[in-house]
Amino acid sequence: MVNESVEMLSLWLHGRRLGWLAGYRGGRNVLVFDDDWRLDESRATLSLSLMPTAPHSQRLLQSPWMRRQRLHPWLSNLLPEGALREWLAAELKVHPDNEFPLLAALGHDLPGALEVAAVAPDEMPAWVLAHRRSISPEPRQVAVGRGFSLAGVQMKFSMREQDGRFLGAGQALPGDWIIKPPSPVHPWLVENEYSAMRLAEAVGVTIPEIRLIPLEELEGLPRLNLPDEPMAYAIKRFDRAGSERVHAEDFAQVLFRYPHEKYAGPSYEQIGRLVREFSADGMACAAQMARRLLVNLLLVNGDAHLKNWSLVYPDRHRPRLSPAYDIVTTRAYLPGEREAALNLNGKKDWEQLRLTDFQHWADRVGVSWPAVESELQDTLRRARDTWPDMLESLPMAASHKALLRKHWRSLATEWRIG
Repeated sequence: MVNESVEMLSLWLHGRRLGWLAGYRGGRNVLVFDDDWRLDESRATLSLSLMPTAPHSQRLLQSPWMRRQRLHPWLSNLLPEGALREWLAAELKVHPDNEFPLLAALGHDLPGALEVAAVAPDEMPAWVLAHRRSISPEPRQVAVGRGFSLAGVQMKFSMREQDGRFLGAGQALPGDWIIKPPSPVHPWLVENEYSAMRLAEAVGVTIPEIRLIPLEELEGLPRLNLPDEPMAYAIKRFDRAGSERVHAEDFAQVLFRYPHEKYAGPSYEQIGRLVREFSADGMACAAQMARRLLVNLLLVNGDAHLKNWSLVYPDRHRPRLSPAYDIVTTRAYLPGEREAALNLNGKKDWEQLRLTDFQHWADRVGVSWPAVESELQDTLRRARDTWPDMLESLPMAASHKALLRKHWRSLATEWRIG
């Protein structure tokens, strides 16, 4: 039998161990759930798909989650993508595709409430290691860092506000703000996202606190190749409440989809049905989702994929639709873009979407069409009353404002603004 070194992490949720994750030198990783946690029907919820009332949850929890290089999709979605992953992997001197050491290094400050801790070689449960029968394990100590992880592609940092300034990662407490510096690829993205989020807020979309922060107020940022733009975008984390972690998950996690699958498969109807059926206030959450769907159409945001819809668990058990985030006028960076990220009534083209498509969405989700229609009409009324003047005073680039105004004039009559 071949010898192979193995490192191990214990996984914790709200101070309770839920399982162990073993990472083998050959790239295999195995997650095994703790029996006491798994069999406790009063346990805090890790994922909507693993709630005691969810179909197949016990089967999913009984079987080890085994993968090679990448972690299981639920864990993989905790880690960054793209340039942020490349930068973090380079800082940690690990390969960007090898996700176990990434999780170990970044597990101090993850999205949601999950935490990881090192398991000493002499404390590794033999029954966890027994799931690999083809090798002889050689336990070794895992190096656990105090880094942060934020999902997504854009460069961003988990920071903590203190005395009016923002401090970088590595502090004793996890970050309570997400800070996005100017993008070297997408000019004036900071101002674009801030403005789009303010417009969304003005028509009834629930958002966290957001700010524009002068770069000199940020401490502990690494040396970055930033453009000559003065401001960073700051958004308050809805998965933090003071020093407490509030659990949350995005819909790629809910549906066990890897980040590269975030534009594929499930539709807005499927997301809406899960929101309506399982949320603590399902009808209200579904109505808020309908409002956001329309706002994405009006603001030409083509990036509302699975990872940009999330659930939050304020009572640790039943979810609610999280506040909105990552609303951007994406056509400003993708000339000619005309499609939503996912299907709505089998369509993605904004110019083809009509009120009847939202009625189909309501029927499939299982919510009252009159209630959804009232939500949409309220959104439109507010947009028509406030957006044209409001846009003038927002910091969005002039070319992006012109693009939005042109889009509003070219929409179908039922959606037209101005």
